[in-house]
Amino acid sequence: MTGRTWVFDLDNTLHNATPHIFPHINRSMTKYLENHLGLAHEEADRLRQTYWEKYGATLSGMMRHHGTKPGHFLLETHDFPELENMVIKNPGLRHALMSLRGKKIVFSNAPLHYALAVLKILGIRDLFDAVYSIEHSKYRPKPDAYGFFRIFRKMGLNPARLVMVEDTLENLRTAKQLGMRTVWVSASSRKPIYVDMCVPSIRHLSRRRIYN
Repeated sequence: MTGRTWVFDLDNTLHNATPHIFPHINRSMTKYLENHLGLAHEEADRLRQTYWEKYGATLSGMMRHHGTKPGHFLLETHDFPELENMVIKNPGLRHALMSLRGKKIVFSNAPLHYALAVLKILGIRDLFDAVYSIEHSKYRPKPDAYGFFRIFRKMGLNPARLVMVEDTLENLRTAKQLGMRTVWVSASSRKPIYVDMCVPSIRHLSRRRIYN
């Protein structure tokens, strides 16, 4: 492969999930733990947070310690009757993505049905050559390198020609260790050594040069 490929995270990278999406998911996961583990609300919320901090995803802890079926968990915790009203659109996003030369793929820890729905609402689904979700990583979320390797093999990609665009530093650290270029979507004034570029939003990406 001679051309570049842009690998984008979804939540808090292509759209702002903090105000509406993440609180809804957290409430849904806590409720799931209440219902399926028989826990009080406070205990379920603490356990959800503990699993997220320890394994990078609440689902991982549920599978490891409780034999939870991932498909069932993801369907119940990523049910959004009002999703279109919850997604915060980024003005100029489509134009910014179209201005980037090379292939583009999405690589998210979210389930596929949710990722596709969000991309459709944002009006950018057609701009991506592929969408990889937690199902494609066999439920091993970033920053685990397993999902990265599956994408490399599936699409015949050379990590040295990939640019990872993410809001989560742990995921960028893995990408850098695998030989990818890294872009941190953040308003931070600091830049870790494993981050090649920091931008406040995708709209600023086309104005900066990361790849010759």
